[in-house]
Amino acid sequence: MSETPATPKAEAKSAAKPAAKPAPKPKLEDKPFQAFIKDDLIPSLSKALSSNHQITASIELIEGDRPVVGGQCWMVTGALPGDRRFWVCFESDSITSGKTIALAESGTEPSLLESFLIDEKRINLALLQSRLLQRLNGQKWLGGN
Repeated sequence: MSETPATPKAEAKSAAKPAAKPAPKPKLEDKPFQAFIKDDLIPSLSKALSSNHQITASIELIEGDRPVVGGQCWMVTGALPGDRRFWVCFESDSITSGKTIALAESGTEPSLLESFLIDEKRINLALLQSRLLQRLNGQKWLGGN
């Protein structure tokens, strides 16, 4: 039995394999909680406050007693000029966990703990940053409005 020679088209098809797709770049929000907060959220917030509002803020991630009601939790705490302070509290070490926010004017302790981002299905860096800035702006802490 004689073999028929392969045609150039057939050889090209068998040699050409589909190119492997590059692995999708992981989302920032998929990073471990502490890495996301320290490496992405805090620098992003600091930059937004300084560039958009000319405010220098001290912002950090701590684990401690939740303001007003107590209980251990992770918190992004911030201090703004005029001794204004805020706490964004996470129920667990996940950005998708329940969140609350507390605010305190100069010389006072926070007296109210409010729900924060409770209706959002997908939490990401842009949403966390924009809603926190929106909340601080609602307090008139970010300039005249």
